[in-house]
Amino acid sequence: MKSNFFNHPRPRLFAHRGSSAACPENTLAAFQAAVQTGIRYLELDVWATRDGKVVVHHDRNLRRTCGRFRRVVNLEFAALRQLDAGFGFTPDEGRSHPWRGRGVTVPLLTEVLETFPQTCINIEVKQDKPGIEALVVEAIRRADAADRVLLASEHDAVIHRLRQLCGAIPTSFSRGEVAMFMQWAGTGMAGEYRPAGVALQIPEIFEQHRLVTPQTLSAAHACGLEVHVWTVNEAADMQRLLAMGVDGVMSDRPEMLLQVAAAMGK
Repeated sequence: MKSNFFNHPRPRLFAHRGSSAACPENTLAAFQAAVQTGIRYLELDVWATRDGKVVVHHDRNLRRTCGRFRRVVNLEFAALRQLDAGFGFTPDEGRSHPWRGRGVTVPLLTEVLETFPQTCINIEVKQDKPGIEALVVEAIRRADAADRVLLASEHDAVIHRLRQLCGAIPTSFSRGEVAMFMQWAGTGMAGEYRPAGVALQIPEIFEQHRLVTPQTLSAAHACGLEVHVWTVNEAADMQRLLAMGVDGVMSDRPEMLLQVAAAMGK
């Protein structure tokens, strides 16, 4: 299997959790809205239910999205499916909740992969314990999507276990691997360095440290890595980062991201 994830021209423009500024994040509605703008890359997060179903959701518990203080891992999928994934969405800081009661649910990973068969999908594995790597890889292969996904996790142990299972499916960097890269780049690329993954997916600034600079971009490109920056929701920041030469941008506002890139001739 050869991955096609990187076949599209750069920059790679990602809808972060779908069109999540306009729709409930990580739902089919948010992904559909993003794909309709012409976006080629979706970003999403996964956990597994108590009965082993891989579902698309960001937080450990469902309070923010569904209004229920229950953990994903403690629920059977049938019970999770009854919850309103549009409950918590508000476009105006809580003054209105236009998606409540509209039948929006937490989707299965396989549903997303099968609903958008032409779209590349960045899958962030949020769950570290108990490990769900085998379930995730199985879901990807069952949906015949191995050639158009990239696997990610901030957890060092999770990304290590994923690489033992995923074969030719590309991966990004865990938090510890990002730190190792930054240390190497900060020493002027002194000594031998072998990238663990294929893409650095990082915020521009983390804990007052600027991670995305011309120097770190140059170091990444020197060893064949792409740099994808999250989460960028202001047009001026999108323009600045694209002008700097980042390889990808993740945004809750994919329509704006597409417009900025088009105006720059990207």
